[in-house]
Amino acid sequence: MASVRETFRVPQGPVDLTAIDPRGRPTGPKDRAAAAKAVTELGTRLDAGQEALYAEGAGGGTRSVLLVLQGMDTSGKGGVISHAVGLVNPQGVQIASFKKPTAEERRHDFLWRIRKQLPGAGRIGVFDRSHYEDVLVVRVEELVPTDVWQARYGEIREFEAELAAQGVTIAKVMLHISPEEQAERLLARLDDPHKRWKYNPGDLDARARWDDYQEAYATALELCDSDAAPWYVVPSDRKWYRNWAVAAILAETLDEMAPAFPEPDFDVAAERTRLLRSTNPSS
Repeated sequence: MASVRETFRVPQGPVDLTAIDPRGRPTGPKDRAAAAKAVTELGTRLDAGQEALYAEGAGGGTRSVLLVLQGMDTSGKGGVISHAVGLVNPQGVQIASFKKPTAEERRHDFLWRIRKQLPGAGRIGVFDRSHYEDVLVVRVEELVPTDVWQARYGEIREFEAELAAQGVTIAKVMLHISPEEQAERLLARLDDPHKRWKYNPGDLDARARWDDYQEAYATALELCDSDAAPWYVVPSDRKWYRNWAVAAILAETLDEMAPAFPEPDFDVAAERTRLLRSTNPSS
């Protein structure tokens, strides 16, 4: 049986996102109840793996994890952070959200702001959007000349290979949503006073160029997928399935890393004796 990561790994060669069903459930739980049970079990694995990774970093280890989340508006990046990444201790997580570059960021190379947010040793870093915005939004909205964004695919591959060589384990997830589901979620934001703050009129401008964005995503997936920095495409019309899938991808990633608790640099037996004597000084 294929692993969860193998199931969702983007296929090699030209990528056809229309061939991937946003409501599909190719593996794992088939309903909400089963997903809830599976996520609880994943939470135990994730918590154990993240604690070991954190301890490894505290003991001098240099490894970390970087989870990159990309997707069209309403695809659920925030939901994944809450319901999948939220299964682990927040002290060991670094979350960075990349919106429109500031004036200062525009004065630098497009990777400058990304490097500043990389996770430290022993941490799980999460990017809500990422350096891929510079071959997605920038490409579709024609914010830079074509030769500039085309050159960035190679720069991204080199950057991610560099990170992997430094001990950063990368997992990149595209949250694949249908335009029909996006419309429902946007309407829900407009109809609920408590969700209207999430609505951005600009979302409709991007929605009007849906096919262009899908083409841009397909190119990025094809050109920037590698064993060192794999891309996964997760069906995201069903929120419960999306959350389970990303949690499972993260759990498998940590399992493969097999982080280890560091050995103590002191005599455990001697310290135990000292502690016991401190609780009963007359002994």
